Amino acid sequence: MEALNEFLNWLNGYLWGPPMLILLFGTHLFLTFRLRFIQKYTKLGIKLSLEKEEGRTGDVSPFGALTTALAATIGTGNIVGVATAVGLGGPGAVLWMWLTGVFGIATKYAEGLVAVKYRVKTSDGTMLGGPMYALEKGLKMKWLAVLFCIFTSVAAFGIGNMVQINAISSLMKESFSIPTFVSGFIIMVLVGAVILGGIKSIANVTIKLIPFMAIFYVLGCLIILIFNAAYIIPAIGVIIKAAFTPQAAGGGFIGSTIMLAARYGIARGLFSNESGLGSAPIAAAAAKARNPVHQALVSSTGTFWDTVVVCAMTGLVLVTTIMKNPAIAVGLEGADLTHACFSQIPVVGGIVLTVGLLTFAFSTILGWAYYGERALEYLVGKAGIKPYRVLWLIALLIGSVSKLGFVWTLADTMNALMAIPNLVALLLLSGVIVEETRKYLWSGNLDKSEDEITETIA
Repeated sequence: MEALNEFLNWLNGYLWGPPMLILLFGTHLFLTFRLRFIQKYTKLGIKLSLEKEEGRTGDVSPFGALTTALAATIGTGNIVGVATAVGLGGPGAVLWMWLTGVFGIATKYAEGLVAVKYRVKTSDGTMLGGPMYALEKGLKMKWLAVLFCIFTSVAAFGIGNMVQINAISSLMKESFSIPTFVSGFIIMVLVGAVILGGIKSIANVTIKLIPFMAIFYVLGCLIILIFNAAYIIPAIGVIIKAAFTPQAAGGGFIGSTIMLAARYGIARGLFSNESGLGSAPIAAAAAKARNPVHQALVSSTGTFWDTVVVCAMTGLVLVTTIMKNPAIAVGLEGADLTHACFSQIPVVGGIVLTVGLLTFAFSTILGWAYYGERALEYLVGKAGIKPYRVLWLIALLIGSVSKLGFVWTLADTMNALMAIPNLVALLLLSGVIVEETRKYLWSGNLDKSEDEITETIA
């Protein structure tokens, strides 16, 4: 295990070096400008996500697809991931995470668009889509689609399974002295009861869980920030300054370079909002969408909620608390650092962290179970789904007692390997993405389906 961890750390040095940061952030910027700053339609996307789409082709409502994607997206990356970024990259990493989210909205929009445009219907009526179908049908690059699915089916066990259960078990042991294996077993049973029903069962749970957990967590963070009110403006100044200038150790923070702040901020930003990763469009493809742009706008709001709102709140809570009491950050990382910061606030802090982390991590396990299944189904057909579910549940037990460092390193590695083929697809299909956006959004046809536009032209 130690040798494997060393190899993954070495590999990550290359995967998350300047080329990846440039490719990922560059894609965000390229699509932002090519789509005329699509972020300005975020309010419209939120409105569309709440509309009912009866009679349209798909498995779940647009809101159901969005909450399933948010379930997989809003996870430990929003709490533990932010703390890890601050611990390794300094406070400047928070700004890089936030910027990754703002510009990543364009990439999430593009992913959702091609997912619906190139999705297929199986013999039993199920809708399947995602980067693998965009690569195969849109670019005739099935070999790259196969690689994406291999990376995704493996990555799911890191980002969507072991990282999440590790955070839950660590928190439960820290807070209530519950053995990590016991927490793992309980979560395994609960997850098994949900994922057996497929996307509809998962969506039914996430539609109820996601709004509650997000609102509860944000309100809790606001209460904590009220306690830390005197440090909010200074914290914002430190975050901005540290993002663009080297920082010496001090004030509870480690020393950091601009490169470290950018690397860990962007890497944890990708882990958190998954823009460019290629996972969320797998859920978007199941939506009852009237056209590709309609669901793309809905999907893009996921990055807004995840990073622009939730991660920013966590980052401010962490930085203001460390500035208020620098001693608490000494020798801590990940979940331990988060727990120490939130515990500084009597009663409220511990409750917000515990409920937030439990619900965030549990929902992510559900969402990524679906992603992994769909990737494996593309590779081997429906016969692989049941064995995959069994392995998924077993991995929860293993992850609950694993070391945090190895789990996070594995997740980072798989994230990068997933992102590369997906970003290639988005860049090569950018012309199609712009054309679809012009056809439906810029031409005022957002409420029409492709058949209705064809009839109008005829």
